[in-house]
Amino acid sequence: MEKVLKNKTLAIRIISVVFTVLLAVIDQITKALTVAYIKPEGSIPLIKIGDTEWLNFTYCENTGMSFSLLEGQRVILIAVPILLIAAVEWYIFSGKASRTDIVFALAALAGGGLGNLIDRVFLGYVVDFIDVRIINFAIFNFADICAVCGGIYFGVSLLIEEIKEERKKKKEPADPAENGTDEQA
Repeated sequence: MEKVLKNKTLAIRIISVVFTVLLAVIDQITKALTVAYIKPEGSIPLIKIGDTEWLNFTYCENTGMSFSLLEGQRVILIAVPILLIAAVEWYIFSGKASRTDIVFALAALAGGGLGNLIDRVFLGYVVDFIDVRIINFAIFNFADICAVCGGIYFGVSLLIEEIKEERKKKKEPADPAENGTDEQA
């Protein structure tokens, strides 16, 4: 039974790597389509109500990260994702991520990082195109969605686990030896 469990765990970890690569490939396809069809137009409204454009596909070359932070700092913007992707994969393969949902949340985070890393290495910038104008938000891409959703899921899961552990500790009876009231006869 233990061997079956180890094989299943290894299979999940290997599938998570495939999932990471798949998300990066999907990201690259969406960016290639953006370059081919959106770049010549500049921007294409997708959802427009009256005169208000709510959602557009807008071609954008981002040399920074979210909200153009670290703009032009190419070495940092390449080195940090490499380290983070390596850390995520280590975390998955070390067995610290024991739940399947956590493994795939981390794989989504790594897939998003990999998608944008490919752009930075080969283009010197990241292609962004999802433009939510109704809230005047930053332009982003599929990789950003993967990384943010994976990161949020992972963070919230850790927080929930911590809360459960704290509740469990509060429900457990106190050890008499810790209270100084050792009841030995």
